[in-house]
Amino acid sequence: MKNLASGKSKEENESKSQLQPMKLSSYLIALRPWSWSVSLIPTLLGCTIAFKLNPDKDFSWIIMILTALTVLCVHGAGNLVNTYYDYVRGIDGRNSDDRTLVDHILSEKEVVPLGAILYLVGSITFFLLAALSPAKVEHLAGPFFCGLSISFLYTGGFGLKYIALGDLIFVIVFGPASVLFAYVSQTGKFNWEPIYYALPLALNTEAILHSNNTRDLESDSKAGIVTLAILIGRTMSHVLYAFLLFTPYIMFVVASIKCSKTFLLPLITLSWAFQIEKHLRSTDSMKNVPRETAKLNLFFGFSYIIALLLTETNRLPFILR
Repeated sequence: MKNLASGKSKEENESKSQLQPMKLSSYLIALRPWSWSVSLIPTLLGCTIAFKLNPDKDFSWIIMILTALTVLCVHGAGNLVNTYYDYVRGIDGRNSDDRTLVDHILSEKEVVPLGAILYLVGSITFFLLAALSPAKVEHLAGPFFCGLSISFLYTGGFGLKYIALGDLIFVIVFGPASVLFAYVSQTGKFNWEPIYYALPLALNTEAILHSNNTRDLESDSKAGIVTLAILIGRTMSHVLYAFLLFTPYIMFVVASIKCSKTFLLPLITLSWAFQIEKHLRSTDSMKNVPRETAKLNLFFGFSYIIALLLTETNRLPFILR
């Protein structure tokens, strides 16, 4: 009997050890790592601008890492809030892209605590950032707690996403706000330049959300929510997506003529952008367009950052002298 009991116990332990990696992978899937570029790239861009525009100041890698961790934690928590409220409101269904609760990868009781933990970790890294950054605490606290609140209110509380404000929030938070937050964290001062440099990235980032809303236009309409894609219709949504996707490339061509040829570097992703835009026009191929646009955003953003690093500071546009 002892041998039987010990054998059974051994099998249970082995089963538990196999389930733990599976559970960890489920948590990772729920955080939607494919979307992290929309918060990570603006953070790195803001740090790059701080490095280029303030060469006389020592660049802090620790501050950059803490800034990235803070933003990613809040972003991950916001993704979980989105998952939870889309599910309980009946918006996520059989054909939805987010399968966390629909396919019971995690339960509602697991998603909520995980989101709370990420908000807590993000707050801890923020306080460490505030202690090390040359910026005044109030200059960092305002944008941080505003971003934290918006990440919740996007689908929780008022549900800004459901009343056609999602696109506006997305452009501001994952564009100028994130870039400026990272810049201020490094330099301790406010300048207008980071907002200017954030514009091409903000447009490209908004293309991710807009492609998602365009794909889900019918299902969102049936669920009773309102998005910009629903308001303007499918045809104009395709036009807007093309505008968001290709306008940044035009801006870089202009910058290459007026400032430096290095701004042509992001154009290496242009053919990829054309392929993705073509996929959005077909009902059969549009399902993966948001994820493909997110991948494009990652490479587009990195090439933009490299272009800035390679450009001589005195040839960068909108430099305060």
